Amino acid sequence: MISLPHSDALCALKNPYCPDAMPADLFDHAMAEISLFHCRHTPGYEHWLNANGLQASDLPHLDDWSRLPPIFASFFKQQLLLSTSGEDALELTSSGTSGQKSRMRYDDRSMSGAQAMVTQIFRHYGWDTPDAPCNYLLLSYEPQQRISLGTSYTDQFLCRFAPVNRVAYALRSTGASHEFDPFGVIAALQAFAEEGLPVRIFGFPAFLWQILERMKTNGVADLQLPAGSLSFFGGGWKTQSASEIPKQRLYARIEQQLGIEIARCRDGYGAVEHAVPYIECARHHFHVPVYSKVFIRDPGDFSVLGHGHKGLLGFVSPYISSSPAHSVVMSDLATLHPAASCDCGLASDWFELHGRAGTDTGRSCAMAAADLLGSN
Repeated sequence: MISLPHSDALCALKNPYCPDAMPADLFDHAMAEISLFHCRHTPGYEHWLNANGLQASDLPHLDDWSRLPPIFASFFKQQLLLSTSGEDALELTSSGTSGQKSRMRYDDRSMSGAQAMVTQIFRHYGWDTPDAPCNYLLLSYEPQQRISLGTSYTDQFLCRFAPVNRVAYALRSTGASHEFDPFGVIAALQAFAEEGLPVRIFGFPAFLWQILERMKTNGVADLQLPAGSLSFFGGGWKTQSASEIPKQRLYARIEQQLGIEIARCRDGYGAVEHAVPYIECARHHFHVPVYSKVFIRDPGDFSVLGHGHKGLLGFVSPYISSSPAHSVVMSDLATLHPAASCDCGLASDWFELHGRAGTDTGRSCAMAAADLLGSN
């Protein structure tokens, strides 16, 4: 049995955006705890620390976690990195029907911690409604037997926060692969509008944009989905980035054509390599929850940049024991902003995304899914 009480306590905090409510030094204790765990249970991790100027004995006294050497998220596309607790754990991947995969393992405590964070954030926004059944449109893959795709696993989990009445999928299983089914989605939305239950739309935004465009081209009348409906996106546009629509334009079209108010149109940022949820506030900014810290790094020398500077997006969080992914750098460029620069009232900093850095051949789940748009 893994005993990581500080990390578990951090993931269970009920005020996701209130740093002042966090017990003093809890984050530091949790990061030291998980880092020492990987020194003892992940082959090669202590050598990685040593090669970057840290000793295991330094960890209990560290309070600047930007000093902890990160691993590039893209490296997980090349190699499966595991602790002893990850050897027989659930495996999730980042890619869809084709492309280079990130493979990650989540033991029970790591998955429970990640899901606990999502639960607290959904409760914060009032989206945990166990007495209000919903219809669901999942803009992702219809499951084929065991679910191993990270986005599909997440979408299935998000359906737990309101009882499921019916589910429609945008990417229908053909047995051997998946096909984008815009007309099936339109028919489902029309039926949902008549049934009177709130509708929750989860998944890739590029698919919903294509559906809205198809509705407009074919003269489909605007719908008024029931009050309490929600659209929540994840996965980005990826290979459809050339035709990416600004969020506010997408949200305005959702409000016009589906009747979901803009304040209930939200985007989420996450990755199979880093499962901490970053969810837009009512002003559509990605605030950093108390479960992690964000560091923006200069792409040239990897130094940490302050507020207002663009660089590589890095995260540290002690939630994961099955893989040494407690300090990672993504391939996205971002800028960190102070909490006070957003008037939503949350007390945590927020980051602004600027797109991918570089043009490597790594492909994510959304990139593979986006290819299906091109064939339809």
